[in-house]
Amino acid sequence: MNEDRAWEIAQNAYRIEAEAIPYALSGINRIEFLKAVEALKSAPRIAASGCGHSGICCQHFAHLMCCIERPARFISPSEATHGATGYLQKGDVMLLASRGGKTAELLPILSICNQKGVTVIAVTENLESPLAKGADIVLRMLVTKEVDPFNEQGTTSFTVLSVLFDALQAALIEVTGFQSAQFALIHPGGAVGERLNSIK
Repeated sequence: MNEDRAWEIAQNAYRIEAEAIPYALSGINRIEFLKAVEALKSAPRIAASGCGHSGICCQHFAHLMCCIERPARFISPSEATHGATGYLQKGDVMLLASRGGKTAELLPILSICNQKGVTVIAVTENLESPLAKGADIVLRMLVTKEVDPFNEQGTTSFTVLSVLFDALQAALIEVTGFQSAQFALIHPGGAVGERLNSIK
């Protein structure tokens, strides 16, 4: 094993992802972002779906929403077209994440949401994709390059998507007036819960 080369690649991964975040921010449209915040604030229920790395990140997004008392769940693309979209009603929000915007498993979900009057937030790099064109709100995820030597794995893409979801949660905390006391109630477990509930 070439240890020096492996260490060099590992350090470069940090640099690539660090550089990707400000680049990703440059691609976010302020108006679309604030429309997404308002939609998430107003929605009775929120859902998110994606495949692969995007799907895993969407699970994180659903948890972030629950942590600020915005009822949310991840809907597996395979379950979505087998009845799981029954969770969504008119006025709810579905967030669909796909870098290319052409993920075949997500397009039927988009169609169902459009027919049900569910607001769709698309997160994609491709503004000309079927996903972007069919969505109500589009958040662009710009990615520099993935960190693996072949530029194939969803590494930097995952980081960019995760930061976007963190930003949405941070903005929602501001516009909803969410307070630490609320989080203390729903997060009594672990070191965080112990700290939050010790300062009441």
